[in-house]
Amino acid sequence: MKNTALTSTHEALGAKMVPFAGYNMPVQYEGVNIEHETVRKAVGVFDVSHMGEFLIEGPHALELIQKVSSNDASKLTIGKAQYAYLPNEDGGIVDDLIIYRIKEETYLLVVNASNIEKDWNWISSRNDVGATMRDLSEDYSLLAIQGPKAVEAMQSLTSHDLAAINFYNFIVGDFAGIEHVIISATGYTGSGGFEIYCKNSEVKQVWDKVLEAGAAYGIKPIGLAARDTLRLEMGYCLYGNDIDDTTSPFEAGLGWVTKFTKEFTNSKALEAEKARGVENKLIGFKLDERGIPRQGYDIVDGQGKTIGRVTSGTMSPSLGIGIGLGYVPKIFAEVDSKINIQIRKNAVPATVVKLPFYKG
Repeated sequence: MKNTALTSTHEALGAKMVPFAGYNMPVQYEGVNIEHETVRKAVGVFDVSHMGEFLIEGPHALELIQKVSSNDASKLTIGKAQYAYLPNEDGGIVDDLIIYRIKEETYLLVVNASNIEKDWNWISSRNDVGATMRDLSEDYSLLAIQGPKAVEAMQSLTSHDLAAINFYNFIVGDFAGIEHVIISATGYTGSGGFEIYCKNSEVKQVWDKVLEAGAAYGIKPIGLAARDTLRLEMGYCLYGNDIDDTTSPFEAGLGWVTKFTKEFTNSKALEAEKARGVENKLIGFKLDERGIPRQGYDIVDGQGKTIGRVTSGTMSPSLGIGIGLGYVPKIFAEVDSKINIQIRKNAVPATVVKLPFYKG
């Protein structure tokens, strides 16, 4: 089990620690609902240093990224980031990731913790263009400062105007007394804020100063359990739950980051699939009655026939109802369609809704 540079800090704060993607991670401190509400209404800080970071550099860096990524990274200017996925050869997804253009010939790829080795091997095996690759995952930490008060609460820690950093833009600047920190207006909660990339040796100072600066704004440390309920309320996919090596990106609703302006892994087959149309779609649903949908539960039609399964589900802390994601045939995927979720012996009625669940 790996630790982040802040593991002992979380333990000292009384966090409940659990194994996650090979790391010892804080799942909660005070409780999921309290932490969830803190992010929705004020500001919270997550340690997500288990995420992976790859630096791709040199005159052929863009060429390699264009080969392996579904999105068009040629559109990135310095200071911009984009969401994308790595297609495999079989119509599925190796991983989803964020690509940052740091300098003219330097890109940072941020990948899921559980896929660091898999992604590194995948990208390396396609690097026949001579791009320089470095795995920084073991050396860098990542804090997510999320919530509507994040800008106001953190402004005293930097000389840069945080309000001027647009969504999916970033700067490299001073933060919490450390130079050359990446301050990125990205996140996984839907409540705004920043993600801060710094070295492991610097993160304790950053963490302490973030909590100090945010104290007047009600900042709290937040665990991975609330991170999951927050992302699910936004309908954001989680790799391993809602997308994986067997998932069609078009069924998963990732057509918007699939750009056929260039050739990339399996692009011809994906283009054909797009033209053909898909049979199943990832939907968001809310329960019409009491109950909590969980990953793996069957989705059934009015006659009790299984038509799909729940890929992510929870009791929404913001809405007070059971919500979830799952794949169903297209005829059941229209908004307002009626489906049922098999919760033990009961087929609980549910309605397909437009994402996100939480509208802010």
